[in-house]
Amino acid sequence: MSFADDPNSPADEHRFPCDACGADMRFSPGQGQLKCDHCGHVQALDSASPKRQAIRELDFRAALDARLPEAEIEETRISKCPNCAAEVAFDPKVHATECPFCATPVVADTGLSRHIKPRGVLPFGLTEAAARDAMTDWLGSLWFAPNGLQDYARKGRAMQGIYVPYWTFDADTKTAYTGERGTVYYVTRTVMRDGKPTMVQEAKVRWNRAAGRVARFFDDVLVLASTSLPKRYTDALEPWDLAALEPYAPEYLAGFRAEAYSVELKDGYAEARAHMDRVIERDVRFDIGGDRQRIHNMDTTLGEVTFKHILLPVWLAAYKYRGNTYRFVVNGRTGRVQGERPYSAIKITIAVILGLIAAAAIGFVVAQNQ
Repeated sequence: MSFADDPNSPADEHRFPCDACGADMRFSPGQGQLKCDHCGHVQALDSASPKRQAIRELDFRAALDARLPEAEIEETRISKCPNCAAEVAFDPKVHATECPFCATPVVADTGLSRHIKPRGVLPFGLTEAAARDAMTDWLGSLWFAPNGLQDYARKGRAMQGIYVPYWTFDADTKTAYTGERGTVYYVTRTVMRDGKPTMVQEAKVRWNRAAGRVARFFDDVLVLASTSLPKRYTDALEPWDLAALEPYAPEYLAGFRAEAYSVELKDGYAEARAHMDRVIERDVRFDIGGDRQRIHNMDTTLGEVTFKHILLPVWLAAYKYRGNTYRFVVNGRTGRVQGERPYSAIKITIAVILGLIAAAAIGFVVAQNQ
């Protein structure tokens, strides 16, 4: 039996037939339920049961050593875009589609990808219409954006709802450090200025040895597990209300796409550890105190490191305009917008001309007054 014919395949797991008419239901953002666009029937999510389990962290070392239980691993069919390398899960019945990240036509792959299952999902809170309004308002605030692109975006096709993969890491850290505490003091000395002796205050620093320990527990250090979008865009979508994470349930993905992670766990941890080290350095400087600090050595011991794979909601639009592709992303919870900033050469030229006219007018008025 082929994967496409397997009724229990992971992709089919995200399909929920309507009890009333049999059409596919989708998750309705903001309502927390499944809805049939064909007949309007609504259905509560099974995951909404108060008996659901809390989101469980996984052992990082066990994952690196390939000792995670098989129940934590899943296989999905993905398509890799030849242009931006995005890896997105697709319905097995689809054999050709368009990349939601760059609008490039792609032929769906028929292979399987094994990866760590998501443990948590932040459900979409904004509808596609609300996300489109947020994007249109953002474009409208960009004075130098081409009018044609703004019109195209307003009249364009629907935005794509994508669950973007992230890692979160927890770690209990204890750091022993050595360094120096600097205390600023001033001495008075005489210098010659314009041939005259002048008294000045000169800052000096008195250094004293410092040593100690700091401790910090890191909870949910967030690391993007995708390379499909520029990190500056996704970082600008923060903050995410991770307190609202729900235990992963396929119902939340009904009607949406999910991107497979392309940043491996060990690489994600390296980025998380760099973030932790920066925070620990700040803690050490605060602990040393004084006016200035020198850090000679930091020796950090990490307790049990845990992680989880989570999915965060992003509305995405990729528009081709005059041969160029422009991408816009909207936080599926808050409506915060980021994207590639297009520029209109005509608007810039007009602004320059108006600026020159204004400068000439000001110069003329000044000259007349003189």
